[in-house]
Amino acid sequence: MRLDGRRFSNNISDRRGAGKTVAGLGGIGGLVIVALIVWLAGGDPVSVLNQTGQFATSDEIRNGYVPSDKENEYAQFASRILAGTEDVWNEEFKKMGLTYQEPKMVLYSGSVNSGCGNATASVGPFYCSADQTIYIDLSFFEQMEKEMGAGGDFAYAYVIAHEVGHHVQYLLGILDESHTAQAKVSQKEANQISVRTELQADFLAGVWAYNDNRLFGSLEPGDIEEALNAASKIGDDYLQKQAQGYSVPETFNHGRSDQRVKWLEKGLTTGNIKYGDTFTPSYSSL
Repeated sequence: MRLDGRRFSNNISDRRGAGKTVAGLGGIGGLVIVALIVWLAGGDPVSVLNQTGQFATSDEIRNGYVPSDKENEYAQFASRILAGTEDVWNEEFKKMGLTYQEPKMVLYSGSVNSGCGNATASVGPFYCSADQTIYIDLSFFEQMEKEMGAGGDFAYAYVIAHEVGHHVQYLLGILDESHTAQAKVSQKEANQISVRTELQADFLAGVWAYNDNRLFGSLEPGDIEEALNAASKIGDDYLQKQAQGYSVPETFNHGRSDQRVKWLEKGLTTGNIKYGDTFTPSYSSL
């Protein structure tokens, strides 16, 4: 992605080093499948930066934690991507006659206390509607590249944009409606509602990318392929087969790989939120 000269977000909070890694969870290699499954199920990660783009200052080094240069690059990247989502969704909400309320992003390491409770890095990136904040442990990007073969800057941007998509759903009332509906039906039906919600967040990530490219010319050759590859590697069917050798469709809560690719690609090609209705079509046609 072309991000040179792009601004940093003012909505980043850097808590790296504040959370201690929970003992007994094993290494990254053993956690990656579980982490991705939880993320696909609707996890919320954290991203934190400051306006100047400077990271890991003396005030930010806690508990002896010193982020690597690579991690600080990821932090600056996340801040720029969040700023890009702010630019796009402020404009898109204005078109709808609405005001966009920008989410916060918390960067953390190991574990974090969110408005939705305590979480560890094993849950992957997640959005918490209680405090309208996205949480991310930046080591997740390393996991995507090394453990899943889903690396690349636009793939990482897709992860962030997907969580911002949940924030858009929250502001439009969709997320609360989805959660309310899930509480009234069987587990199987609740999972299907979750799939619809997650696929729409994928679509909204695509809408962001389309409009970010329109505004800033940010996409480079190969970027879209990176994101579509990432979407294919985080489908419920793919992850379950990697974890246990087979998949159980009735337990899916993020969607199959082909569905995630389909809805992300639809957002990327249309760039228009009005084409993202994942709740009206029959479940089999998603």
